[in-house]
Amino acid sequence: MVSDYLTTLIMSMSSKTKRFLVILILTLSGLTIFIWCTKHSIRDDQPELNQSLQSHLERLGQFPEKYNQKSKDMPSTSQQKPPRAISWSSPLSKQCSDIDQGLKKILNRRKDQLATERNNVVIDSSNYGKRYRWDLYGRRIDPTPSVVILHETTDSYHSALYTFKDYHRKDEDQVSYHTLITLDGLIIDVVDPINRAYGAGNSAFLGEWVVTNPRFKGSVNNFALHVSLETPWDGRNGYLNHSGYSNNQYDSLALVLADWMDRFNIPPENITTHQHVDLAGERSDPRSFDWSNLQQRLAAIGYLCVNSSPSD
Repeated sequence: MVSDYLTTLIMSMSSKTKRFLVILILTLSGLTIFIWCTKHSIRDDQPELNQSLQSHLERLGQFPEKYNQKSKDMPSTSQQKPPRAISWSSPLSKQCSDIDQGLKKILNRRKDQLATERNNVVIDSSNYGKRYRWDLYGRRIDPTPSVVILHETTDSYHSALYTFKDYHRKDEDQVSYHTLITLDGLIIDVVDPINRAYGAGNSAFLGEWVVTNPRFKGSVNNFALHVSLETPWDGRNGYLNHSGYSNNQYDSLALVLADWMDRFNIPPENITTHQHVDLAGERSDPRSFDWSNLQQRLAAIGYLCVNSSPSD
């Protein structure tokens, strides 16, 4: 009965009305199908989108503070425990007398002009970052540099700079120092000390590290300054030792260290090596380092005499 009525009604319509009705039905049908597909597509893809965002954040290791603070609600079992403290007996000792006056004069003259001697090189931003004020677990941390790590390049300083200037997408490939010192004593500043250089991987100093990336173990980078000496030619072969660093390098190193010690109130005993802080036991740099050479120079400019002001 109803079907007969609809048939009669349709037959009585003009051809224009029939076309309009067909278009309307097709449009409504298409809209219904589109809404259904969109709804299911979003629902099905949501986990993948969330996972992609999380992976991106983890790769960067640069969580916003609001995420960083909320992470303190994570179960304590997921938090990495700091390593057992390994004692560090500094080869540097207090020295207020037996100063080389000639060396003192030379270094103090250079110290007064140090700002004009330093050279700045811009590197790729993937190879350094800001210092964190919160660790991965939402705990507040002091980002002020408190330890200096000594390195060597193991190759030419040109090679090191080339690496630093190159973009590195993977966290494990990102690397830098704050300062490089060439064989002839040229000082090249690469990363501003207020920023975090990627000079050490899994590392700790006196049982301290900072965990900032869920994919990696802790590191000293957040509170460390890194300076690297260019390796001499006979040391670019992977052997355990080489002929050592030049007097010009030790002169410049003492001046760089003195500057950092002044700016950040770093004591001499907090100057250590990459070999010492490396927890993987894979690093030996700086090889063939002569602590007596550094001792002589820091003493000459007054940085090893605790009870006197520098350069007195």
